[in-house]
Amino acid sequence: MTAAPTCESGLDGVPAAVDAVLEDFLGAKARVTGLPCLPEVARLLKDFLAGGGKRLRPLLCCCGWRAAGGEELAPVLPAAASLELFHTFALIHDDLMDRSDTRRGRPTVHRSLAAGLRGRAHRVDAERFGTNGAVLLGDLAMVWSDELLHTAWPETATPAARPVLERMRSEVMYGQYLDLLAGTRFGGGLDGPLTVIRYKTAKYTVERPLQLGAALAGGGRTVLDACSAYGIPLGEAFQLRDDLLGVFGDPAVTGKPCLDDLREGKYTVLLALAVERADRRQQRVLRDLVGDPGLDERGAGAVRAVLTATGAADRVEGMITARRRQALLALEHSPFPSAVRGTLRRLATTATVRNA
Repeated sequence: MTAAPTCESGLDGVPAAVDAVLEDFLGAKARVTGLPCLPEVARLLKDFLAGGGKRLRPLLCCCGWRAAGGEELAPVLPAAASLELFHTFALIHDDLMDRSDTRRGRPTVHRSLAAGLRGRAHRVDAERFGTNGAVLLGDLAMVWSDELLHTAWPETATPAARPVLERMRSEVMYGQYLDLLAGTRFGGGLDGPLTVIRYKTAKYTVERPLQLGAALAGGGRTVLDACSAYGIPLGEAFQLRDDLLGVFGDPAVTGKPCLDDLREGKYTVLLALAVERADRRQQRVLRDLVGDPGLDERGAGAVRAVLTATGAADRVEGMITARRRQALLALEHSPFPSAVRGTLRRLATTATVRNA
């Protein structure tokens, strides 16, 4: 692999620099000889990564690096890029579990693989091929994320970073499992869905990427704790915004249908608040329609009306605002350099006040 590119424009240049690292890494994989399918697999992952994404976790990793005194960004870019490759694994499997048809306005990996096989193979179930292929492609993205990280940062050079990475990986799996469990129950208050967003999103998306960069730069406990104080409330606000967009968002903007979460019966904070506040008629609407795989736009409109009438949507908006304020207050009391605080301050807005 060639040397990681630098970010001449500082943190603003991180997304492009991370894309260059990923392009280089996957390009090298495509040129490996002796494995006939490897070029195709590398191309599929490159196509998925080229489909968009905010590169939020890599940016936060680089912010953590700078927060702990790291200067030139080139050494940390492979670690930042490895987070995006790990996220690719998580998204491919998440789409499979949610039976989603689109991601970022394009067919999901399992749908794309199935469509590519239809009519081309004898006695092969295209849907099953798409499912099995997506599982394997996601697994490979996870394996390669580890390889990318440790090519640049041997384990002996990262004794403080390894535990952060291990916790992040375990936490997101735990959060995903809790999310699956939540879909089997209806009711039970806010504790369950709040725990899901803390582990599935807040820690995985914000806290741990920040801490990984900080640990790689040799940051001590004070810096790591400051990453948590900012990262957890902001990550929760980020997911709460996602939950609202998953029901009320415009698919042309978000790139995902606004029926998937309702059809899957995701027991989000939004839904939990509505269940707590709903009268008998509204309860019946929620129980009859949420989780119906055949839910149409008319039914979704009825659910949205309940989410609005009960005040659940407004309450979630209030929770987002409160958590964003908490993150910004923690940031002002952090030991981070002013440039890092400025980037994280802007990120707190873009991550929580958004249409997609």
